[in-house]
Amino acid sequence: MAQYDLVCIGCGPAGEKAATQAAYFKRRVAIIEHGHRPGGAMVNTGTIPSKALRETALLLSAFRRRSVPGIGLRLDRNISIHSLMARMLAVQQIEHDGIESSIDRHAIEIFSGTGRILDPHTVRVTRADGREFDLRTENILIATGSRPTDLKSLGYNHPRIVDSDGLLQLSYLPESLTIVGGGVIGCEYACVFRELGVRVTLIEPRNVILGFLDDEIRDALTRSMEDTGIMVETGRAVRQIIPPDGDEDLCVVLEDGTEVRSTHVLYAAGRSGNTENIGLENIGVVANGRGYLTVDDGGQTTCPGVFAAGDVVGFPALASTSMEQGRVAACRMFGLDYKKVLSNVFPIGLYTIPPIGIVGQTEKAAREAGHDVMVGRAALAMTARGRIIESDALPNIGFLKLVFEYPSRLLLGVQIIGDEAVELIHIGMMVLTAAQADRTIDRFVHSVFNYPTLSETYRLAAVNGLQHIALREGRSDQIAARAKVA
Repeated sequence: MAQYDLVCIGCGPAGEKAATQAAYFKRRVAIIEHGHRPGGAMVNTGTIPSKALRETALLLSAFRRRSVPGIGLRLDRNISIHSLMARMLAVQQIEHDGIESSIDRHAIEIFSGTGRILDPHTVRVTRADGREFDLRTENILIATGSRPTDLKSLGYNHPRIVDSDGLLQLSYLPESLTIVGGGVIGCEYACVFRELGVRVTLIEPRNVILGFLDDEIRDALTRSMEDTGIMVETGRAVRQIIPPDGDEDLCVVLEDGTEVRSTHVLYAAGRSGNTENIGLENIGVVANGRGYLTVDDGGQTTCPGVFAAGDVVGFPALASTSMEQGRVAACRMFGLDYKKVLSNVFPIGLYTIPPIGIVGQTEKAAREAGHDVMVGRAALAMTARGRIIESDALPNIGFLKLVFEYPSRLLLGVQIIGDEAVELIHIGMMVLTAAQADRTIDRFVHSVFNYPTLSETYRLAAVNGLQHIALREGRSDQIAARAKVA
């Protein structure tokens, strides 16, 4: 029986990075992967495919929102969604090749099949043809990811009621789409399909969509979505989805009796961890009601030597954090003094239209934490670059918000909505992770930004924040001076 230092169950971002991290430090590593290609949901079903479709939607919306005389574009309504994601296959191939090259370069053995834990040091591999064999190992990493809510378990078994994986497999664009669930996946797809000309209704049982967002950012996104024609219904749960007879529309019935009809329904209300049938009962590890595992800050489960990382441990369930969780787990299990803990400051990007980037505390969270909070704001359109790219249809949507402490001026959080928000947020992240002396909003005032760029919005927002300090302290002369230098 082969002996390994680490066996990773799953080769998504967490499993692959844990494996390569351990192998880099000369540990013998094996990966068990049931999919045809590595990469998990990040490459195969979620991140890459959905972002490829979004890029097409942005291209189409650019012609509509930033009209150029003499140039037009018409979308063939019979085109398949797969055709709209033309770049997806090329990007997926490059990502697959990169992962497989890394696995080969680090001499990691990869086994095709499913993995089941027999004890803390034994994993059984079952191949597609039914053959089985066991691997012995010092450590195990569970990186099995998550999946959409099972529609059949909810009683929905109709080809036009789909989850987030099935949506991208439709053979043609829906005429209309009802999305159940106003979380990240639901809101991102609502924006994308509306840009593609689909009539979209978004249903969220809670009173607001994306409840973790800053109130101002969420309100701006909601207004933008409604302005583009998305019907946003909140505060009412779905009672049932009535399948049609023949080619009629599906009927989504809300708890107050309201009926919403559409050709297709995307059910995007929650995901579950892939922890069934992997042998948790053999090591005394118990998943929660949604299939997620509890781990310590190094990724270890309640069973010594058995770790978990990525979507299977729940929030934040981002590809970026999953990679780091995998690396940290590998370093912890072998006592490597390299990555000891996942940073508590990490950016979150929402690929809605417009996109959103957030890092650190929201204004509300900072106040609840006991800080004396002040805010600096600036619209992206205040910069020359913002005015160049400003949408004709939806002007002045984007803005940047700095949340900071008074009187120290220490930066506590950054929230951005608008073009390039997912990229811009990293500037704020680097200041948030700096030494305390360099973590004030003055850092933005004294920095030089390329012109014309949206990055200049940081300086304008910081100046706005300093103006608010001057106003609070009754120094009206400095308010005028700050306005002039802005």
